[in-house]
Amino acid sequence: MGIRLGLGLPQMRQYDIGADVPEVARAAEHTGYESLWVFERILFPEPATQGLYGIPGLPWPDQYRSVADPLVTLTLAAAATKRARLGTSVLVAPLHVPFQLARGLASLDAASGGRVVAGLGTGWSRDEYAAAAVAPFDRRGKVLDELIDVCRAVWGPDPVAYEGPLTTIAPSVVGPKPKRPIPILLPANSPRALRRLVDRADGWMPVGMGARKLAEQWQRVHELAAERERREPVRSVLRVNTLHTPKAYEGPDRKPFQGSVEQITEDLVAHAAVGVEEILIDLQGGARDAQELKHLAAEVYAAARAAGV
Repeated sequence: MGIRLGLGLPQMRQYDIGADVPEVARAAEHTGYESLWVFERILFPEPATQGLYGIPGLPWPDQYRSVADPLVTLTLAAAATKRARLGTSVLVAPLHVPFQLARGLASLDAASGGRVVAGLGTGWSRDEYAAAAVAPFDRRGKVLDELIDVCRAVWGPDPVAYEGPLTTIAPSVVGPKPKRPIPILLPANSPRALRRLVDRADGWMPVGMGARKLAEQWQRVHELAAERERREPVRSVLRVNTLHTPKAYEGPDRKPFQGSVEQITEDLVAHAAVGVEEILIDLQGGARDAQELKHLAAEVYAAARAAGV
């Protein structure tokens, strides 16, 4: 078998969260997916003060009008499965109180038998920051740094103690503890973020935007890790958002992971060749309901494995 494959859980408005999340999670684990993932969007501004990903004029996808809470979704999946790892891709760190998020992730890891993977990022939506952030948008990197520190402290031995701009923990017993150290993964899309990744995180969580670009980014990560004398290897989980179409997408402007199952599989093969350890495949946006999502997930998994992924 090739690299590990993970599946994005149903969080969007076409799904019945309480019924569909456990059903899809069980089906994915039975199919062979080794991990289950969630993402975070907390609102859909009308009108938006900025475009998608902060790109002027780029509209937000209609599916973002309703996205279920990521930790609630993972909890439903945890109760319905036994083996699959449970990942966030990603939690927008500054939208969470660091101590509370650290405790929530620890509790979920303890309850699931040590299956949580914490993908953390800084986000890009100023509207979300205005609604929920614990600090201004311009301080997002510092908030992520503190959240990582607080998580390491809370997940570590008692007594836990910490002093930072947002968080003060007097020497305390804080439990439950994770079953094992929870891996922290970061997207790292800038030079400063890459340094944070190499110095402070367990792994990298890039987005699938083309195999050549991924290879260039992966090479930079390796070079920086060597430059900064990192001893542990950098883990890697590639995030893939698909736009499935029943027929092959025709035209020179096709984007990676857009089109038929065959085209999606071709892109998986190309990206897997770069050397990432795991690929998270998010198919939920192109499915009408849980039944279609389960069928499509099984079809993509079988095609990917048949192609050697």
